[in-house]
Amino acid sequence: MPVSGSVPESGSVPESGSVPESGSVPESGSVSVSASSLVRPAWAALAWLAAMTVLATAGVFVPAPYAPPVALAVAAALPPLLAVAAMTGSDRARAWVAGLDLRVLTLLQMWRVAGFAFLPLWVSGVIPGRFAAPAGLGDVAVALTAPLVAFGLVGRSAGWFRAWTAFGIADLVIAVTLGVLHSWSPIGALTGTGPDTQPVTELPLVLIPTFGVPFCLVLHVLSLAHPAQGAPDQASSGRVSAVTQER
Repeated sequence: MPVSGSVPESGSVPESGSVPESGSVPESGSVSVSASSLVRPAWAALAWLAAMTVLATAGVFVPAPYAPPVALAVAAALPPLLAVAAMTGSDRARAWVAGLDLRVLTLLQMWRVAGFAFLPLWVSGVIPGRFAAPAGLGDVAVALTAPLVAFGLVGRSAGWFRAWTAFGIADLVIAVTLGVLHSWSPIGALTGTGPDTQPVTELPLVLIPTFGVPFCLVLHVLSLAHPAQGAPDQASSGRVSAVTQER
């Protein structure tokens, strides 16, 4: 029993009033995250956004007539693939993710409410409805349920959290697939006599598949690699295990 005022031994669990382990889920419903741990990822995201804007301004993502949108596909797939590689091949990366607040990662999906913009573009005849409706409504569904998942499922039900995450990933993959299938390219099998997805390869819409989609996919990958998905005690022990392996 440590004397009052003394420093607890390494590995001991602080009693009431202490700050919860980073990466664990506070029972009070509060959201905690170390700002310093997000500085580099934030700069990386801003750099990617700037790069995509410059490339889009130069017309890099506008494919040649009847050519597949290769540059756009690379931009959408590269960041999440790098995230998967980091989570499966680096103990240091997994330990860093374990130090983040899973609720924050989940709440960041709320920005996908911007997908609602596809719906008026469909109604006005700018983009095809068979692409706009699933992509827009799926994004809005994920955005609106993100707070419920963050404060109702994280730390309580790993199964339901993973199901929601799988839905979020599927929505993005389906949206990109439908976008390609409605384009004037060799694989544009669903392109008809109406509008196509050419406007999505130009500014400002092109920033959705080149920045928004990979950004959200990376968040989903990090969330699936996070230990704080099940019960709070499992979340804490998972985080301690990840840090121990990293050391």
